[in-house]
Amino acid sequence: MDKAKYLTPSIISKLDNLSLKARLVVEGFIVGQHKSPYHGFSVEFSQHRAYDQGDEIRHIDWKLFGKTDRYYIKQYEEETNLRSYLLIDQSKSMNFTSTDITKLEYAQILGAALAYLMLKQQDAVGLSLFDSEIRAYIPPRSKSSHLNILLNQMSKINPGPETDIAPILHRTAETINKRGLIILISDLFDDPDEIISGIKHFRHKGHEVVIFHILDPQELTLDFSERTLFRDMETGEEIITEPIHIKKDYQRNMESFCDYYSDQCRKNRIDYIKLLTNQPLDLALTEYLIKRRRIGG
Repeated sequence: MDKAKYLTPSIISKLDNLSLKARLVVEGFIVGQHKSPYHGFSVEFSQHRAYDQGDEIRHIDWKLFGKTDRYYIKQYEEETNLRSYLLIDQSKSMNFTSTDITKLEYAQILGAALAYLMLKQQDAVGLSLFDSEIRAYIPPRSKSSHLNILLNQMSKINPGPETDIAPILHRTAETINKRGLIILISDLFDDPDEIISGIKHFRHKGHEVVIFHILDPQELTLDFSERTLFRDMETGEEIITEPIHIKKDYQRNMESFCDYYSDQCRKNRIDYIKLLTNQPLDLALTEYLIKRRRIGG
């Protein structure tokens, strides 16, 4: 099977099962790599405890048994090189599409693939779904069984009301005490200054940050050829106009909008990646791995 084809958003979106989507996206990504990006991470010995009925025999320290004639279990503490948090915007603006896949579906598949990849690397992954409020939060874990919990929650994503990103970012930054990697997946359609302020809050607390800016191709080009009714998906406000008359100004404003985020992120040592919903998903996974290796571990 040509798994690389599942990196194409329009193809992978036709599958129903999110777990299958995540696996095929990651496996398709691996097909294009010269070597697997998976790395084995160390597990550091922590302490002993007395053997209890039901403990697995394979964890008994037989050398210690030889010295003490008593059964002790080795306890281990996983050294996960990274604790990551996926913050996914599920506001109504994310439900826009001019292609075969909405921004929200693209974000969902990307988040699922990242979680799959991170847990394969034995990193701890958490999840937050938000719009004007935090609608779901799952703390990070590194156990492989945690993937089912994350994907089950992601599969329930529904477009919420309007966007209110900045307060969510500040609130989340205050609740995450252990340093880690913050991955924001959003169309960033809110006050840019306020969003940057929220993102800088994470940096102030020592977190690494990656932003995946998800946009539909039409949101950059406004490529409409006839008189069109535009409706704000969050407020319901409507306007009818001839796109040809506003196209150049619109494109210039959108370019400035994206450039502002790019410039501010660069100044604050934040990784900013603009992604269009018709672009293959391996672009995002590659950017993540570049960041992952730069962090180290």
